[in-house]
Amino acid sequence: MDNVRYSRGWYKLMQIDGEGGERVIESLKEIAPDLGTYIVEFAFGDIYSRDTLDARQRQLITVSSLTALGGCEPQLEVHINASLNVGLTPDEVVEAIIHCAPYVGFPKVLNAVFTAKKVFQARQLIGSADDQADGSPL
Repeated sequence: MDNVRYSRGWYKLMQIDGEGGERVIESLKEIAPDLGTYIVEFAFGDIYSRDTLDARQRQLITVSSLTALGGCEPQLEVHINASLNVGLTPDEVVEAIIHCAPYVGFPKVLNAVFTAKKVFQARQLIGSADDQADGSPL
């Protein structure tokens, strides 16, 4: 383990993802601790720590990338929370997801929007599921 990269990455992870990021790394300790180290050192120590883009721009890119991939809803949930942590508004997050529709299709965008809805409800940024329609696709 590269202690400088790990320390820099851990600091950046806590800045951006906070408890959500810590839970992800902790959940890997039993089964794949090296993977947690790679995430901290490479993703956050090397990539997220670069200077050219700010944290808000990086999170828009990450949310868009995870939307495009599809099937990444748990990671998307972490990064939507991170987006809010770094100052993006719910409207900005949703707009980034909607912008993906012509490129990746409606099913992936719908899944991402419903993931955002779940995060926004948990953070009490919109009404609870009981206050709204069931969220079922068209």
